[in-house]
Amino acid sequence: MVDSVLKRLSKRALAELPASVATPAYALDEVRIGVVHIGAGAFHRAHQAVYLDDLLARFPDWAICGVSLHSSEARDMLRPQDGLYALSLLGRENHLRVIGSVREWLCARDEGAAVLARLADPQVKLVTLTITEKGYCLAGADLDAHHPDIVHDLAAPQTPRSAIGYLVEGLRLRRARGVLPYTVLSCDNLADNGHRLRRALLQYARRLDGALADWIDVHVAFPCSMVDSITPATDDALRERVQHELVVTDAWPIQRETYTQWVVEDRFCNDRPPLELAGVTLSQDIAGYDRAKLRLLNGAHSSLAYLGSLMEIDSVGEAMAEPALAAFVERLMREHIAPVIALPQGLDAPSYIDAILERFRNPAIRHRLSQIAWDGSQKLPVRLLSTIGEALAQERSIAPLCVPVAAWMHFVRRQAHRGVALVDPLNDTLSAVGRSCHGDPETDVPVFLALDAVFAPLSGDERFRAWLLRAYGALGDARPATVARVLKAF
Repeated sequence: MVDSVLKRLSKRALAELPASVATPAYALDEVRIGVVHIGAGAFHRAHQAVYLDDLLARFPDWAICGVSLHSSEARDMLRPQDGLYALSLLGRENHLRVIGSVREWLCARDEGAAVLARLADPQVKLVTLTITEKGYCLAGADLDAHHPDIVHDLAAPQTPRSAIGYLVEGLRLRRARGVLPYTVLSCDNLADNGHRLRRALLQYARRLDGALADWIDVHVAFPCSMVDSITPATDDALRERVQHELVVTDAWPIQRETYTQWVVEDRFCNDRPPLELAGVTLSQDIAGYDRAKLRLLNGAHSSLAYLGSLMEIDSVGEAMAEPALAAFVERLMREHIAPVIALPQGLDAPSYIDAILERFRNPAIRHRLSQIAWDGSQKLPVRLLSTIGEALAQERSIAPLCVPVAAWMHFVRRQAHRGVALVDPLNDTLSAVGRSCHGDPETDVPVFLALDAVFAPLSGDERFRAWLLRAYGALGDARPATVARVLKAF
């Protein structure tokens, strides 16, 4: 239990913290808010807020106003701490630092007027978001005009509830006052996030005011971005560890792995912080970075998940301690994925793969293979099968790439025969397929390939069929020793 008698983290407490704890390198009262962030949860606090914290000593105009749309938890916990919180960086050695870049915490549910006032403030030049896909109120590629929050906002646009409503009302106020618009930067893990947000926002604005929508269309920028860092949830163990190191109480510390990545499309309609000086990659090819993450990082993750599960391994770190599996996954990335896919200019593939392997081996992050194995029917086409298709088009070898796909088939078969449901939208179909399979490649593989939702159009390629049959057959009884032998042979 955290000792509530201890002094609370605050501006006054900073000078008393141990020397081992990094603290803001700027005077908290001398920075100015230039960024509004909507959805100021743990990921933002561990990611974007840290990049800006690194800049404020030299560029004091880029402090953050953190906005929660519905929950008052962050505001209520962090306002009494003068907005300060501890970040534990998890690696072979853990490091602790105090973040001060979020200088204002608001809850839109009961401070809507203050949120709109901040959005209309000419000092604010950038609005960022991490609200998850659900927060965009989408129906497919378009705005969900029937979403309750959108229905409310269209009827009462000056007292919005949704992120879209707040963004548009903030832009309306700026236009009416002759203030330049802010750039709107989505930081959610969503492909084409800037384009999708722009489309939904314009559709909303056009239902309210065609002239406003035209002004937004011409004058407002919606860059795309890509973010990456593992941020485990805050728990009592973290609170106690942080309290022990700080010797003060932090109501809501956070933690993340030491690795972090933020790639932003260099397209802004107003001033911007010099993000590149804090380690942000500015690029015109966000899709390329998304592709590298999906194929290299996520493709290797899925490979570890299915092969490691067959080997009765529980976590990514334990999988990387198995020499045959670790060597196979590294070879897969370096020799059979990176040479095939179109990587963005400026991405050093060998260094990126080195970083992925280091992340996989991070002893402070326990990422369970059973979780990564979820939703295989949705993930395999993007993470592995797309690379196989490109390799075939380039007349490259696909033999090693077929091994994790065959491992997924054996994983499905094993779970079905054990009576274990899959966490997958196709669970019923896959479980029936798995129960019908008994380890014979000539009968099992065609049944799987008939799943067009997963394998089309690759299922019609004879080269793919032949190598998949071979990999599935080689895995045989799918026992750990058999899998290890296959990993060395392919």
